[in-house]
Amino acid sequence: MRARAILWLAVAAFSVGFTALSIGRQRAFNTGRFDLGNMTQAVWATAHGHFLEVTNLAGEQTSRLGSHFDPILAALAPLWLAWPSPDMLMTVQAIAVALGAVPIFWLARKHLDSQHAALGFSLAYLLYPATEWLTLNEFHPVAFACPLLLYAFWYLDEDRLLPFAAFALAAMASKEEIGLVVAGFGVWYLVSRRRWRMGAGIVAAGVAASAVAVEVVVPHFSGSASAFYSRYSEVGGTPGGILRTLFTHPLRVLGNAFSKSDLDYLGHLLVPLGFLWVLSPVLLLAALPEAALNVLSKNPYQASVHFHYTAGLIPPLVIASVLGGARLARRSPGVKPLIGPAVLVLAVLSNFWLGAIPVWASLPGGNNFQQNATRITAHDRITARAVALVPDGAVVSATNSLGAHLSARRRILSFPRLDDATWVAVDETNGSYLDSTGPLPMETDIADLRRDPGWRLVFEQDGVLVFRRISAAPPAGPEAAAPYRSSSSSSSAAGRTARS
Repeated sequence: MRARAILWLAVAAFSVGFTALSIGRQRAFNTGRFDLGNMTQAVWATAHGHFLEVTNLAGEQTSRLGSHFDPILAALAPLWLAWPSPDMLMTVQAIAVALGAVPIFWLARKHLDSQHAALGFSLAYLLYPATEWLTLNEFHPVAFACPLLLYAFWYLDEDRLLPFAAFALAAMASKEEIGLVVAGFGVWYLVSRRRWRMGAGIVAAGVAASAVAVEVVVPHFSGSASAFYSRYSEVGGTPGGILRTLFTHPLRVLGNAFSKSDLDYLGHLLVPLGFLWVLSPVLLLAALPEAALNVLSKNPYQASVHFHYTAGLIPPLVIASVLGGARLARRSPGVKPLIGPAVLVLAVLSNFWLGAIPVWASLPGGNNFQQNATRITAHDRITARAVALVPDGAVVSATNSLGAHLSARRRILSFPRLDDATWVAVDETNGSYLDSTGPLPMETDIADLRRDPGWRLVFEQDGVLVFRRISAAPPAGPEAAAPYRSSSSSSSAAGRTARS
């Protein structure tokens, strides 16, 4: 009873603490149109009758499913009607991730026959650096895969296949590659339980779900193959190409997968779990596809525990650690009382080294990454006043950090694209997403906008500007009008893609 009470207290503390940190980052303008604003627009649109509709970087109204297979976003539309704010998304995310500690407690209690060991593993999950950074990385529907996969595995371990299927399906609705994690669970079930037919069925269903999402759904809604294939151009570019490269040029694949940064990333994932996962190697197969996707990508964000790309890795790694700890306890019964405390001590040390709890920054040697992310400055207060001037429902063009606050509308454009925008909100100190050309091209666009008689500057303070169109706006859509962009910035802006 005491262990369960501590568990629920920890879940509540995590939920409240990380909700506050997430909302604090939003208030401090440390979120962006990509990705919080993009998800906000999809949920807002669904709540207003436009299923998962978003405005892409080309100014087109398109489906979120053309970028990623994450229809689970639509389930948040009713909550949006009750609490219409991006804060709701981040709150639900924090609570959902925190609740993943519960099936870990059940699983460890069952296999180790110890509530204290179960509490140690569940607290270690909440202190796991990847878990915390996943929660703080703005808002991403794939974060729901983390707790959903943990519940799915618990029911699979219990041979309760109907609730397993329900949680697995929900998890697979959060991103296209999560089906491969479910397939990995099927391999474990096939090998450990000797349920050949059912295990093979789970494997087939998981692989098929990912294949359909990647090869059918995303191309259908985008009109082409996934834009994210370009991240893997060095190793083949497509799933089939990567497999061919693996056989024809294996050293190229290995060189991409085991660079120093990739090894650091893998160490940040694996060391905090104390290598107990080594004792449950079959379950590690569930983590292999997601790990490969991350280390083979050219996108540096993917090989980092600070982003949401760990969502499909955390469940199999933590579960493998629990089952590995149980195997160790069976082999050496004398260490059983020590497993829970040891796991918890390592979790605290790892959190001190890599975690997201701000208090560590005030201690010598503690992690200080993004320690000021929730600090609201005078510039932030000025920016909040500026974005409040933009009317609800108006078509707005905004720089990235302002876009997270302006995305709850039918259309939002990324500055310097104007099209049918009637308002422009720009932070000269913080450019648009992946504006690799720096501030000068943006300044050129702003200078042109200042001179345009069709626009009126209605706010300017500390580098934050708001313009209102005073002449008639062109019809909606990128075909109607070319973006208002200087030649110096056009190439970088046209090549931007969302980090999600």
